[in-house]
Amino acid sequence: FTEVLSNPKLTLVQGTLNVVMNQNVTLSCHSDSGSPPVRYTLFKHSQKVSTSNSSDLTLGLFNLTINSASDLGEYKCKAENNITGGGKYSNSLNFSLIEPISKPVLSSPSSQAKKGQNVTLSCLSENGSLPITYKFFKGKQSISPPVKIQKREAAVIFLFISSTSDFGTYKCKAENSFYNYTKYSNSFNFTLAEERSHSQPLIISLGLILLLFVIGFALAIPLFIIPSYKASE
Repeated sequence: FTEVLSNPKLTLVQGTLNVVMNQNVTLSCHSDSGSPPVRYTLFKHSQKVSTSNSSDLTLGLFNLTINSASDLGEYKCKAENNITGGGKYSNSLNFSLIEPISKPVLSSPSSQAKKGQNVTLSCLSENGSLPITYKFFKGKQSISPPVKIQKREAAVIFLFISSTSDFGTYKCKAENSFYNYTKYSNSFNFTLAEERSHSQPLIISLGLILLLFVIGFALAIPLFIIPSYKASE
C-alpha cells in the first residue's frame, strides 16, 4: 500500500526570522503522512538551496548561514515520494535583516527656559531597524511611557517647567528587536533664562529724561548769560 504525501510544513527550529549577518539558522521540512522514502528540497524563491532524503517520515533538516542580503527573503520546501507527481509544497518563511540602532540624539529647540514655560524634547536614532521604541528620563526616573515609532522620525514629548527641579539632566533610550539592544542618548539640560526686571525699563526711561534735561539745560545757559552780560556793559 502506498500513500500520497501530505503537504509538508516548513518550521524554524533554531534562530529567528529577524536575523543579523552571519547568523546560523536551522529549518525543518516534514510531511505528516505519506509513503516513504521522502525527498525534501528547500527553495529560496524558485532557486534550489539543498536536498535531504528520508527513508521514513522523519523530518528533513536544513542548516543555513545568512551571509548577505541575497540570503534573505522567502523560503519554501517541497516533499516528494514515488507516487507524488510534482511534489507537494509547504508554507513559506521569510527572513529579514535587523540592524542595531545607533546612539540616539536628545535635543530641544532651545536649551533655555523659564518657569511656567512649555518645552519639547526630541529623541532620534539615525540608524537601526524599525520600529524603534523610545523612552525619556529625568535623572534615573522615567518621565514617559514607551513610544514606538514606525518611521525614521523622532519621538517627541512635551514638558512643563514648573519649578527649579525641572532644570535637571534629561536622557532618552532607544531599542529595537536586535536582541534587546539598548542605547542611551547624550545628556540634555535646560538652563534658566534670565528674566528682565520690571524696574529696568523705568530706570532706563528716567535716565533718558535726566540726560535730555542736562542737554537742554546746557543749551539754555548761553541764552541767559549773554543778555545779562550785555545789560551790564
